[in-house]
Amino acid sequence: MSIRHGLLALLEHGPRYGSQLRSEFESRTGATWPLNVGQVYTTLNRLERDGMVALNGEDEAGHALYVITEAGRTELKTWFETPVDRSSPPRDELAIKLAMAVGACGVDIRAVIQSQRHHTVKAMQDYTRLKAQALAAIENGGSQERDDVAWLLVLEQLIFQTEAEARWLDHCEVRLIRLSAAAGRGAGHPTAASAPAAPPQTPSSAPPAPPPATSHSASPSAHPWSP
Repeated sequence: MSIRHGLLALLEHGPRYGSQLRSEFESRTGATWPLNVGQVYTTLNRLERDGMVALNGEDEAGHALYVITEAGRTELKTWFETPVDRSSPPRDELAIKLAMAVGACGVDIRAVIQSQRHHTVKAMQDYTRLKAQALAAIENGGSQERDDVAWLLVLEQLIFQTEAEARWLDHCEVRLIRLSAAAGRGAGHPTAASAPAAPPQTPSSAPPAPPPATSHSASPSAHPWSP
């Protein structure tokens, strides 16, 4: 997350002080990535050092005001025009957990997958409810409509992300079942591999159904939206 560029984007709208920037940042993102005032002022100090913002007096309450400079506007324009780099993805705790669970002693990897899938689908449903609230706020209009639109875009990204994660978990479960079955056939008898025996058949796990057939796809609450 680029805090510095987020602050520059807010300063493009006029002078701001630190806690004001924090409030506006969290309003735009629905506090999905909360900031503390210390982070904001540390970032402002670095931006000032790099010539991208400058102090511009104080407001009536004595708050130090910051403004964006031409160098800051150039940096902001470059940020908007440059695609986010996906060639070096950030660490994903869930992917690492499943990778470490393969072959781990005493770990039922299918149980790990099912527990995570339950949590992921619940999160997706929660985000979907918040999306409905954001849409209602936009339809009602008001002075905060711009923030509501920004929050809506963030929510829809989170919905897509959790849906993709749930589908990937379904795929992992089917993959492990098939590999376990193939290993059993190769050895001439069932094996207790890292992937346990096939569970009772469901739409998401019954072979030979091709992945990714999500176990939550039949739930109206899992896909109540169409961005």
